Amino acid sequence: MNNRLLLTALSLTLSTSAWADFTATPEQARAIAKEAYLYGFPVVEMYKTLYTQAVDKNSANFKAPFNRIGNTAKAFTAKDTAFVTPNADTPYSFVWMDLRAEPLVLTLPPIEEHRYYSVQLIDAYTQNFAYLGTRSTGNNGGHFMIAGPNWQGQQPVNIDRLLRSETNIAYALYRTQLFDEKDLAKVKQIQSGYKVQTLSQYDKRPAPPAAPKIDWPKPAPTMSDTPDLFRYLNFMLAFAPAQDVEKDLLARFKTIGIEAGKPFNLTQLSADQRQALEDGIADAKAEFAQFKKDKVDAHEVSSGDLFGTRDHLKGNYLYRYAGANMGIFGNSAEEANYIGYFVDKDGKPVDASKQNYTLHFDKGALPPADAFWSLTMYNGKNKLLVANPLNRYLINSRMLPDLKLDADGGLTLYVQNKAPAKDLQSNWLPAPNGPFYGVLRLYLPKPEVTSGQWKMPLLMPVSQQKQ
Repeated sequence: MNNRLLLTALSLTLSTSAWADFTATPEQARAIAKEAYLYGFPVVEMYKTLYTQAVDKNSANFKAPFNRIGNTAKAFTAKDTAFVTPNADTPYSFVWMDLRAEPLVLTLPPIEEHRYYSVQLIDAYTQNFAYLGTRSTGNNGGHFMIAGPNWQGQQPVNIDRLLRSETNIAYALYRTQLFDEKDLAKVKQIQSGYKVQTLSQYDKRPAPPAAPKIDWPKPAPTMSDTPDLFRYLNFMLAFAPAQDVEKDLLARFKTIGIEAGKPFNLTQLSADQRQALEDGIADAKAEFAQFKKDKVDAHEVSSGDLFGTRDHLKGNYLYRYAGANMGIFGNSAEEANYIGYFVDKDGKPVDASKQNYTLHFDKGALPPADAFWSLTMYNGKNKLLVANPLNRYLINSRMLPDLKLDADGGLTLYVQNKAPAKDLQSNWLPAPNGPFYGVLRLYLPKPEVTSGQWKMPLLMPVSQQKQ
């Protein structure tokens, strides 16, 4: 099928398809709904971000239309709510890519060697299919072409690298290291050098026929937690050609009305059918809660297990769900390592309304990273940054000259809601007056992190500290 016919077919799929059939029994439907919820949640969470950043121009989080770049030339604060567990070390740039008609060319400028930057390329399943930047392509810049699954054209000779997305809708998420507030002007200058062009614009050739206009459904408040999720999943699957490895899975999904491009109407379901879907979603949430308690909080599963390519994830949809639930658009293991602090040394959930905490690094045992490390605080209720009187959302390795070292050369951080003694406030990471969690990010982690040679310290309730 040529591209024009494919685009026409997609347009028909989105606009005129009949309802998908619901043929599973309630018992079957419950088990399938559990699978489908874990599978589809990341896709729908991604759609929520897509809609607010690239479709809804009235949104406070709107960045730029499709195939254009939006820059945020400031660090994230507690006022930013576009997605959960944001990173406040690296101002973001954003490109939502519509690859149906033709590829895009991303041009990166050369930047200084000691500054970290990256472009994370994410498909509609939230899988990181490739990277550009310091680790993968260096700091010398270049021209990089991103093509969708159906493109069959010729790669121009002056393109440094061709990268393929398995979905026609994809995301390029740029991170540019910010050293401090005085560095913002330099970050803006770097961001101004990030360019995005369609292949025809880059090659100065006539553009191909435009892809059909998309009628983006408005997000609903309960879309991620109820069977309404399947309506948005059907919509997004129209931009994601089926993979051979998933044909049996998708055939099962079809028996409860989940099919690419088909409308999904809850009102047409019987009470038993709807209940089966709700029960399946509850089962999926319960499995995740147990997994998080047993594996994530116990640090038996790391962020590096949850984010990456399709090959890396190996069909583990619980892992993909966990990544999207706890910190969507997380980096792959080789790019960054994330350590979540959800519990204290005794395995108890951390809550700064009940307890103060410290995090101690022995001398010579700071987080090993070739770029930099950062510990960021989040509100446990909404997963966003925490408003505080210092406007301090993190402590990172570039702040070391301003931190107070212990007498033995170690470093102790104070994690609590109210300010510690004045002489300790340089090392204070303010927490909310309630549940919280911290994320320790290591950019370009050294081998001793992945090998397990470096041991992360645990959050210690102050009452358990040695006097």
